[in-house]
Amino acid sequence: METNSIPLRSEVPEELTWNLKDLFESDEAWLREYEALKALPEELAAYKGKLAESAETLLGFLRLEDEADLRLSRLMGYASCKSDQDTSDGFYQDLRGKAVSTAVAVSGAAAFAAPELMAIDEDRLNLFYIAQPGLETYRRSLYRVRRRAAHILSPAEEKLLAAAGEMADAPDTISGVFRDADLKFPDAVDGEGRAHQLTGGSFVPLLESPDRALRRSAFETYYARLGEFRNTVAATLDAQFKQLRFFAQARRYESTLQASLDRTEVPVEVYTNLIEAVHTNLDKMYRYVALRKRLLGVEELHMYDVYTPVVADAAVKIPFDEAKETVLKALAVLGEEYLQLLREGFDNRWIDVYENVGKRGGAYSSGTSRPHPYVLLNHKDTLDSMFTLAHEMGHALHSYYSCRSQPVCDSDYVIFVAEVASTCNEVLLMRYLLANTEDKKQRAYLINHFLDQFKGTVYRQTMFAEFELEMGRLSEAGETLTADVLCEKYRALNELYFGPDMISDEEIALEWARIPHFFYDYYVFQYATGFSAAVAIANRILREGEGAVDDYKRFLSGGSSTDPISLLKIAGVDMSGPEAVGSALTLFGELLDEMEALLG
Repeated sequence: METNSIPLRSEVPEELTWNLKDLFESDEAWLREYEALKALPEELAAYKGKLAESAETLLGFLRLEDEADLRLSRLMGYASCKSDQDTSDGFYQDLRGKAVSTAVAVSGAAAFAAPELMAIDEDRLNLFYIAQPGLETYRRSLYRVRRRAAHILSPAEEKLLAAAGEMADAPDTISGVFRDADLKFPDAVDGEGRAHQLTGGSFVPLLESPDRALRRSAFETYYARLGEFRNTVAATLDAQFKQLRFFAQARRYESTLQASLDRTEVPVEVYTNLIEAVHTNLDKMYRYVALRKRLLGVEELHMYDVYTPVVADAAVKIPFDEAKETVLKALAVLGEEYLQLLREGFDNRWIDVYENVGKRGGAYSSGTSRPHPYVLLNHKDTLDSMFTLAHEMGHALHSYYSCRSQPVCDSDYVIFVAEVASTCNEVLLMRYLLANTEDKKQRAYLINHFLDQFKGTVYRQTMFAEFELEMGRLSEAGETLTADVLCEKYRALNELYFGPDMISDEEIALEWARIPHFFYDYYVFQYATGFSAAVAIANRILREGEGAVDDYKRFLSGGSSTDPISLLKIAGVDMSGPEAVGSALTLFGELLDEMEALLG
């Protein structure tokens, strides 16, 4: 049997890898900076008990914090990227561990700051602003600290919580190493008996295959192997929620959800309203499932039939160079400056393109944004991969604009808006492709892809969010998140969201075990809210042109200079109510109508 092989890291052409020398010229340079940063905790700790002394002292500390953030970001960025490009490389795993330890030490040394900042009298702080104009740079970041007064502890308690940070990262670290480095799968076999290498990165592309035998083989093989470790993965997830619960209780929050969302100034109601809004629109999801079943011509629709295109023979191979050019054309509506930044990323190796043995699965834009972001892909030369490229470069340029426009203390945008720019790029790409496609079959293929985006981003991520909410509630009630409990809850939700025309295969009850985002602390709901906001923004850009683009770039440049709900209002979207989600799902229904009309 012929096996489609995945190259070793050493076999990947250099031009298809990211250039981490923009961060550090060599491992030796990284190690020198690592040693130099050991002095930072003592430098920060020297300000303990002094922040209220004078405006100059406060400004000195805040500037030192900025310096620490910049240097730690580069240190962690290099180590993380090196580790992710080959998770089996112990040397870079060690560097990553060193970087985490350094960050924890710095965080611990600065743990006194929050309670001291909270203790400064409001009148005194206002006098500080007058005495030292440089403090105006930090007015917003100081407000973000002081607004959480009820959840800031004593200096000693804050230091203890900071020191626990490294342990708190353990469930995510363990699960990541397990999935990406240790978990190996037998080959999947197609309808002609040919073997296909099955990995975390190749799993979904194999489920996109028109060969149903290959899809079923990949699906059953993947979950059979993962099921051998179901109790181990459940234990790490249980540990994750235990640590979330510990920190939430320590900071006097009512729930882990409230603790998570309060950090980003997002009301809990935004989360619960999303779930309710999607429940209200489940009829459209059921219509989608019934249409997929009919178009695939199957008596039973199984979970391994969810990803494959329903329009036969319309899939095309899209090489990476072609994907880049198409993305550039689609995003031309955002103006020449935006395109120049895209080209800079494409031409100067911001991107690690293809899968290699041991490489972290999925795709991301790094949190490192100076001197520029980095993007990890596992590109498969498919339409979906082209959309992933547009998505991750949306993240990257959002970071670039924010870091260019905001001071260090306000340059990181919060996770609630993190998926807006990325998804806006995807919507603009889809609208471009549809506007330039007259062939009925190709148009139907694209609409199917758009429908799948809605299914995967609004419905599926909301299902994940509801599952995560349920896990939090169970953990807070004192229950252990065992594999049996998790499988039962997940399968019930899968049946609710996909409806009566979908066979919820036994294996799908275990899907929770392969989702890394469940270790990201109530992250996934923002894919759904972000997609809904992105649809509204993209529509406004296409409808209104330059004025809407200018507003959008103001949003991209906003960082955390105001709360996320207000930031989105700059771009013309109000996420405080259910209207944006409902409007997006109305478009989903209209796309279903067009799909039915095209295919009869």
